[in-house]
Amino acid sequence: MTAAKNSFDLNTEIVVAKNVTKSFDQFEALKGINLTVHKGEVVVIIGPSGSGKSTFIRTLNRLENFDDGEISINGTILEDGANLELIRQDVGMVFQSFNLFPHLTVLQNIILAPMKVLGLAAMEAERQALDLLKRVGIVEQANKYPTSLSGGQQQRVAIARALAMQPKVMLFDEPTSALDPEMVNEVLQVMKELALSGMTMVVVTHEMGFAKEVADRIVFFDQGKIIEQGDPASFFKNPKEERTRAFLGQILSH
Repeated sequence: MTAAKNSFDLNTEIVVAKNVTKSFDQFEALKGINLTVHKGEVVVIIGPSGSGKSTFIRTLNRLENFDDGEISINGTILEDGANLELIRQDVGMVFQSFNLFPHLTVLQNIILAPMKVLGLAAMEAERQALDLLKRVGIVEQANKYPTSLSGGQQQRVAIARALAMQPKVMLFDEPTSALDPEMVNEVLQVMKELALSGMTMVVVTHEMGFAKEVADRIVFFDQGKIIEQGDPASFFKNPKEERTRAFLGQILSH
């Protein structure tokens, strides 16, 4: 599969972050982040541990509060209250851990939010859930409980559950970092298919192969700042900043 996507809409901004700052006590985790993500664009955020990547992606649906700046999703400014709940319906998120309800079956995990939040009838929610399970390649697991699935299968359920809310943008916070190596690829394949379908995605990952193949743009974080960004070809072959070159030299040599 080649990254022949690049058909995102530059005229439609889905995520806009303006001068976003965040501190934990005396530690500045985010130092004025400015980033715009367009409809259908796949933005991959990379950087060393502690660079602010995960903190930033968690601010995009207010799982992490930020101190200053402004974030808007699909044209609506992120605020506390009812506004926040509406925006969260537009934002799907997949974490390192799967966060599935162990006492519910795979199918029940997926239909819960669409029925309670979107008001879907049970039959429609189940039809949609089965379609999504087919899409992520595990429809045969629909009536099993999460603990009987592999880590890769559980993460694919988590992706299907996020998609069931019909989000405008999908956020992935290192979705393969908790998986055994042989399970990583099955999750990345689902993410590649999602990217090629035109879903707007912001992905924090250490998977450089995925970044090269699927991203429209690579954004490099270090010490709470965006150091450099660009398309994968120019970013990996000809990085402009010395800090970027040092990071890539270290991570690509392993």
